[in-house]
Amino acid sequence: MFEMPLPPSPGAREHSSIDLVNSELHLPGGRVYDALSTPEATTAWLIERGLVGEGASLQSYCQNRMVGLRGDVREVFAARVTGAAVDPRALAGINAALAAAPHASLLHYAPDEGFFRSMEHPATRLVEHAMSVVAEDAAALLASDAAGLLAQCEAEPCSRFLLKTHGRRQWCSTRCGDRVRAARSYARKRTQMNPMPK
Repeated sequence: MFEMPLPPSPGAREHSSIDLVNSELHLPGGRVYDALSTPEATTAWLIERGLVGEGASLQSYCQNRMVGLRGDVREVFAARVTGAAVDPRALAGINAALAAAPHASLLHYAPDEGFFRSMEHPATRLVEHAMSVVAEDAAALLASDAAGLLAQCEAEPCSRFLLKTHGRRQWCSTRCGDRVRAARSYARKRTQMNPMPK
């Protein structure tokens, strides 16, 4: 595994669902970056985002569930962006994640502290809690006015999602925008050097 080659796309810091979908990135040359490639990498990704506590350790079953949710959210985001029909299985996957764990803080009691609330869940429910938080974010985003700002990066082979912040720009990063502009410039120069015969 290697470090994420691009900064977060617009909207990924505010929306854990965009961040999750973008945790897999297709790079030029056929390389693929996958932040959820192993149980350890998945655990680190979730800890970094505050979705599970420090010291958590997820198994491959939990990793596979997070990867499955990523696929479901990607499918629904792509349908929203392209206007395609929504796959009912992807929608069912998101709804299952929504219902898997409570979103409310649990009530706890400690003799020296009294009653307090926290988002801690039993160790067996860590992945369910993380998935429900991401699914809630995806559902809230898709059902909001901001859904119209959801876009997919237009720089091949990148397929990251973003929220359009201004104008028609549909690139997830400066690097992707530079790559598109360089390709267009190269194509123009090539056309100028080899004009079409009349």
